[in-house]
Amino acid sequence: MLEDKFGRRFHYLRLSITDVCNFSCEYCLPNGYQCDTPRDFLRLEEIRKIATAFANLGTSKIRITGGEPSLRKDLPEIIQACASTPGIEHVAITCNGYKLPEQISSWVDAGLSSLNVSIDSLDPRMFAAITGHDKLKTIIQGIEIALELGIKVKVNAVLMRHFNRNELDSFLDWIKEKPVTLRFIELMQTGDNKLFFDQNHTSGLPIKERLLDNGWQQIEQNKTAGPAQEFTHKDYKGNIGLIMPYSKDFCATCNRLRISALGKLHLCLFSEQGLDVRQFLLDNSGQRLQEELVSLLADKKSTHFLHDGYTGATKHLAMLGG
Repeated sequence: MLEDKFGRRFHYLRLSITDVCNFSCEYCLPNGYQCDTPRDFLRLEEIRKIATAFANLGTSKIRITGGEPSLRKDLPEIIQACASTPGIEHVAITCNGYKLPEQISSWVDAGLSSLNVSIDSLDPRMFAAITGHDKLKTIIQGIEIALELGIKVKVNAVLMRHFNRNELDSFLDWIKEKPVTLRFIELMQTGDNKLFFDQNHTSGLPIKERLLDNGWQQIEQNKTAGPAQEFTHKDYKGNIGLIMPYSKDFCATCNRLRISALGKLHLCLFSEQGLDVRQFLLDNSGQRLQEELVSLLADKKSTHFLHDGYTGATKHLAMLGG
């Protein structure tokens, strides 16, 4: 089992397969994608080896991320490779939903377990202003198809003071009859968004207080769950999640590691650097990769140091998929 010196166990791998994104979200890529890295992304066979190595070390959940993972034409094959790996019980994907209606069926057929989609506003004009694309209707249509196919759906909304701070009631109305988990994520500072962060960061704590005051109950999470605090209410089909990386002891329950699209291990979203493990994929047995993962995990820190304004090597969230 992958375990660090603080006793945290890592059941969950976030696997980036591209850093390319076709959206230009204000908090991530306001000027659109800039090709500033080699586009030698992990190949399918390399992904198989990574999935196997992590599974052999106790990981049971893989989330495929980007950039925008649906831009890879071999995404169904990647999902299938992860889902068919012995020991991997859950394969998820985080995407922007740009072509969700036409692609979701092939993902489900390949073995997808759950889907996360980013919707930062339910107002079509505000959504377009944030993302640079008038695609809200298409994305919601794709979510409906995913639900009909039996896929568990989560919707991510980044909290931004000057964009969507006043939309809580609209989101609550939406999940009244919609069986999705809506997750509000505190805006995080990255290497290139400090001014935007200073202008727009807002805490999720007031939302938590409002939920508890209005009869919402917190749900206990399982070992492969992400960092969200999740809440349920008897009058709502959907749930609410809160991801508050600036809250006390946020890192105490960390259970996930990250591999970048270039084959680098990131012990934290805000690590000082990615640690190259791609060279160990040349060993077909996978033993050297497993040994290296165990060895590198000794350097994982107790916290992300975001409170100190430290952002590590993360210039923007598209680099690692958040």
